Amino acid sequence: MENQTTVPYFLLLEFSQNRHLQLLYFFLFFILYLATATTNLLIIFIVVFDHCLHNPMYFFVMNLAVQDLGIVSVIVPKSMINSLIDRRHISYFGCVAQFFLFITFEASDFFLLAVMAYDRYVAICRPLHYDMVMNWKACTKIVLLVGVSSVLYGMLHTIGTFSIPFCSNVVNQFFCEIPHLLNLSCSGFNLVEDVVLVASFTGALGCFILIIVSYVMIFKAVLRIPSVKGRQKTFSTCLPHLIILSILVVTSCLAYLRPPSNIPSYLDLVFTVLYSLLPPLFNPIIYSIRNKNIKLVLSKLWKF
Repeated sequence: MENQTTVPYFLLLEFSQNRHLQLLYFFLFFILYLATATTNLLIIFIVVFDHCLHNPMYFFVMNLAVQDLGIVSVIVPKSMINSLIDRRHISYFGCVAQFFLFITFEASDFFLLAVMAYDRYVAICRPLHYDMVMNWKACTKIVLLVGVSSVLYGMLHTIGTFSIPFCSNVVNQFFCEIPHLLNLSCSGFNLVEDVVLVASFTGALGCFILIIVSYVMIFKAVLRIPSVKGRQKTFSTCLPHLIILSILVVTSCLAYLRPPSNIPSYLDLVFTVLYSLLPPLFNPIIYSIRNKNIKLVLSKLWKF
């Protein structure tokens, strides 16, 4: 593929040349995808059809579940199919679509995590103003703004990345990931991608600061609660959120900031799996299934 500027298709990471190991990877990814899809679909179903959960917090939880479902559905099935039929190909336009959708869902996911942190800050630290600040009109506007911003961000990132001529079509990752695609460039970054990367860093930093500040204020308010049980309840809810956020941020930085290798790296694979697949699996558990109201609805459905 040397000295080429366009490629008809890309070759994704081949987990193993051993047929038995390929099938093992298929079943592992299938179980992971099934668990993630089931938990997120369950959360969406419960929030939509139970009127007791029609409030801003669960509205954001449902939208987060939609984004998480989108993330895994964009990247996992293609990898599963390739492992099952023993191939590595993804078409050029398939790679473009996968890249755009993954970036859009990931951006929306991160924006929603920031919004949900602010929502919990208002609920805990400004409870008397909660209904005024987080009313349905405001929540709908926030979700629409998150969606539009994520789509625009995904479009700009896609245009910036795929306007670069490629000198190779071998992507050393199980999906079309940004660092590995940029590593195939013949000419380095262009102006569009430079601007998008700066905007990405600025936006991610702003969301991260909003999340950290929100949780700092929440912890300060919780420490003033006289009841030990009340403090433990709030901490047990907030700390898992921060753990998942830390995994997402740290592994994303390691995956995106470290120079991509020209040869397949299991370390790159581990970092990518951690930031792309684990949060969608654990978000519904941490944000929803641990929740008393959702567990009550689940128990009713089970009895029914």
